Amino acid sequence: QVQLVESGGGLVQAGGSLRLSCIASRSMHSMGWYRQAPGKQRELVAGMIGGGRATYADSVKGRFTISGDNAMNTVYLQMNSLKPEDTAVYLCNAYSLPDAREYWGQGTQVTVST
Repeated sequence: QVQLVESGGGLVQAGGSLRLSCIASRSMHSMGWYRQAPGKQRELVAGMIGGGRATYADSVKGRFTISGDNAMNTVYLQMNSLKPEDTAVYLCNAYSLPDAREYWGQGTQVTVST
């Protein structure tokens, strides 16, 4: 069983920045962040595979940066130039190759005020 512990959410004004962190209890094949706003579907924000390849949602390109350690058990999401539409619960996601399972964190609230 893998545990994902998230931190870093909060309330920020539009244009501000936040940094999210997610620590896994062991090394993973890939890690990333999803978000879910009220009444909307969960969507991928950013993800990365061990080795550094990263992918981003079009809505966050140029504003958000995902990074992680070489062991792929920690991932960060640096969020700059935040907009009210970025308001959502952000969930850490990780995939374990040996047991072919996907894991989710408990989520952290990000609220961007106007």
